[in-house]
Amino acid sequence: MLSPKTKRDVARVIPFGVLWFIFSLIYCMLEKGILGDLDHYPSTGNQYKFAANIFAIPVAGLMMGLITGILEIGYFSKWFIKKSFTRKIVFKSFLYLIIVIIFLAFTLLMNALNMPSEHSFKNLVSPVWAFFTDYAAVGLVLYIASIILVTQFYAEFSQSLGPGTLSNFFLGKYHHPVEEERIFMFLDMKSSTTIAENLGHVRYFEMLKEYFFDLSGAVIDYAGTIYQYAGDEMIISWKLKDGLKNNNCIECFFAMKRILESQTEKYNGKFGILPAFKAGLHFGMVTAGEIGSLKKEIIFTGDVLNTSARIQGLCNHFNADLLVSEELAKILQLPAAYEMRSVGENLLKGRLKTMEIFSISAADILSNSRQS
Repeated sequence: MLSPKTKRDVARVIPFGVLWFIFSLIYCMLEKGILGDLDHYPSTGNQYKFAANIFAIPVAGLMMGLITGILEIGYFSKWFIKKSFTRKIVFKSFLYLIIVIIFLAFTLLMNALNMPSEHSFKNLVSPVWAFFTDYAAVGLVLYIASIILVTQFYAEFSQSLGPGTLSNFFLGKYHHPVEEERIFMFLDMKSSTTIAENLGHVRYFEMLKEYFFDLSGAVIDYAGTIYQYAGDEMIISWKLKDGLKNNNCIECFFAMKRILESQTEKYNGKFGILPAFKAGLHFGMVTAGEIGSLKKEIIFTGDVLNTSARIQGLCNHFNADLLVSEELAKILQLPAAYEMRSVGENLLKGRLKTMEIFSISAADILSNSRQS
């Protein structure tokens, strides 16, 4: 079984292959329109067969797209993550263009090897040199550069909107309101006002960027999606089955704690403090749909969001890091590594009936605190 992170990465790579495949197919049709009935390329003299090209070029484009997608998701997006939008587009596009030109040169060499003439160095290099010194190569390189730019804009907008959001807009999944059963986690930084006052607004914002970046890894690993950032608060969501599977919604919280603890030296060195957080979880039916005209957004509405926020607001009162609703507690199947206990019935603001709230703690953390 693939991990949630691997599934997400595969889903992010596939559109690169699809885009390159479509543009390569368009190129084949344009090439046929330009060359007409010619049986060779005027610039290189290499044989031209439309029937072969209409298969080979899109397949090569698909492969190239998948390769660039793997490079983008696995490496380049991480290397350039702290660059501005424009610099990321320019730097990465330049690197991809170099890779594609090398790929083109290699393809031309392989094509020359298949020619019936003698395979001398001159006979192999001549078609490559003739192609890259011909005006036709300029048009092809510009066409490829446009593909790279389109894929880069796709990658950056997809990253900005969040996983799956851009495809949901394209497919119109939420064009009409849809009801879904979802788990929501409202995660809030502890003592954020005091931290902001001590650090100052600029350094606090820098810390917030590092904090959200570090926590995002656990969201990916445990199949969650980041619904919104609100100040120092992160709202995470799961479809009910995804959140319950392997206790993803609970494991995510404790994975976040482990991630921050592993970065203690970094935060203390940069900001003189290690941020901590608290969270509240609840599940229920929500309505999801597109909203807005000047700025479109996919939003969720329903009592479950307000209730999750109210539960998180009780964390300080009960001196707890993680609180969940009675409804969610009943359907969780937690292993012995976790301890769940009731903190009592509470009348949450906006509700007519009381709700029993439960705290969840990791047994190893609990035993360490008792020993100390």
